[in-house]
Amino acid sequence: MPRRLFVTSALPYANGAIHLGHLVEYIQTDIWARFQRMQGHRVVYICADDTHGTPIMLRAEKEGITPEALIERVWHEHTRDFASFAVAFDLYHSTHSEENKQLSQSLYRSLVKAGLIEVRAIEQMFDPVREMFLPDRFIKGTCPKCDARDQYGDSCEACGATYSPTELKNPVSAVSGATPITRSSDHHFFRLSDPRCLAFLREWAFEPGRLQTEAVNKLKEWLGDVNDAQGGLVDWDISRDAPYFGFEIPEAPGKYFYVWLDAPVGYFAGLHRWCELHGESFEDFVGPDSEVEQIHFIGKDILYFHTLFWPAMLKFSGHRTPTRVFAHGFLTVDGAKMSKSRGTFITAQSYIEEGLNPEWLRYYFASRLNGSMEDLDLSFDDFIAKVNSDLVGKFANIASRCAGFLIKRFEGRLLGDARESEPESDHAALEQLLTDRGPAIAQAYDARDTARMIRDVAELMDSVNAYVDLHKPWELAKVSGSEALLHRVLTTALRSFARLAILLKPVLPTMVERVEREVFALPNPLDWHALNHPPVHSVLAFKHLVTRVDRTQIDRLIEVNKSSLQAQS
Repeated sequence: MPRRLFVTSALPYANGAIHLGHLVEYIQTDIWARFQRMQGHRVVYICADDTHGTPIMLRAEKEGITPEALIERVWHEHTRDFASFAVAFDLYHSTHSEENKQLSQSLYRSLVKAGLIEVRAIEQMFDPVREMFLPDRFIKGTCPKCDARDQYGDSCEACGATYSPTELKNPVSAVSGATPITRSSDHHFFRLSDPRCLAFLREWAFEPGRLQTEAVNKLKEWLGDVNDAQGGLVDWDISRDAPYFGFEIPEAPGKYFYVWLDAPVGYFAGLHRWCELHGESFEDFVGPDSEVEQIHFIGKDILYFHTLFWPAMLKFSGHRTPTRVFAHGFLTVDGAKMSKSRGTFITAQSYIEEGLNPEWLRYYFASRLNGSMEDLDLSFDDFIAKVNSDLVGKFANIASRCAGFLIKRFEGRLLGDARESEPESDHAALEQLLTDRGPAIAQAYDARDTARMIRDVAELMDSVNAYVDLHKPWELAKVSGSEALLHRVLTTALRSFARLAILLKPVLPTMVERVEREVFALPNPLDWHALNHPPVHSVLAFKHLVTRVDRTQIDRLIEVNKSSLQAQS
């Protein structure tokens, strides 16, 4: 039965460039969505720029442009970068849209009606020069725990302590340099501590298969013991004071939705826009009785928002709640955090401009992602070795060794399936092996364990290359009377190559499109169901599909990103 899937990736903030750390998530989501489409399922993959908040307002001011002009420019930069890495959204929207404004306000009003919004006064740090309340990250000072200087207003990077901005010693506004003062302001809170939210979240979060084991364990910490009437939940401040770039809260002049309220609503806003463009019913996707699966891919750092606030907001505003939330870990480079000074804080644009193949990175990330929340490391030595070994030495090598012979000796014509004409032969056994491994590989894709999938496919590549090495078509071609065997060997190898292309298509969409068009001249794209009997009948003159990675390319990429930092400083 075909599934209907509404899939999202977390929204990148419109205050900076897309970098390789971002791409882990979008590549993972795109691979999963492409696999589901190949299975015949209906997927709507939505994302958008997250555009609101004080940082956007201040950056636009610094550049002497409006926030709207800034986010418009960044939207084009982000969509360019995603397209370069073959991340195929069905729609890429912006949270600064009329759809998002209407949906955010509607959701808020529903929460008010449900008795889950409360207004109360809080003490905040206020910049007397700029006459604005300061977000925690725009206050710096001395840590109240360990006396480390130049720490942010919410946490200390030296000792790891968390605290209130009002506890910070010698606080300074990062906006004006003035000493902030404390001022009271009325704020709007979503009452997450309400017993109804706790009861719902305990039921929702612990449903088998909803979340990964690591996420469930974290939720148990946050939700508390089942006998604890309140759990560990606290109310959530969903408002910010003017000046602020965002949506004004209904019936609350000068108060704006905190960016983290309207950002996840942006998933629905993008979906709403897609539905309008395609004549679909938005309610069918988001209504409380919807049968569409709602799948969110996120980084583990925003688990709190997506597994507590977001599902509770949806539940009590009359919408369906997420079916699955899949979290991934952080990216390290050569075993360390990405670093601008070391040149390993690499932007997507610099990777493309330096001429590196984006599918090298797609393949490498796929080989490292296992469906868990573990961090993954981009080891450049391993990256070079894996791409050169698997994609060049194993995958493309099959076609490059066999296609020319087939064209020269048999006008490029392929025979049929060996299982039908020679069922007991090793040719038939190889065709059957690739077919038999399909379900396990599909299961690994569905579980987002692409590391296991890549290992399995690499083993199949080895099997095909071993078969070619065993039969040595370059020697068979010299032996009189071996025409029939040569034709069968070349056919089996190339039919196996087509199957490998099917198995790798979600990871290498651009390369496999070239295989479809330039190797086999297929009128229609390959789908998963073609694995048993690939519809390949002939080959064209072989063109190189992928080049080797050279260490000098990586070194140049790192140097370019170091230089970029120096140019900014």
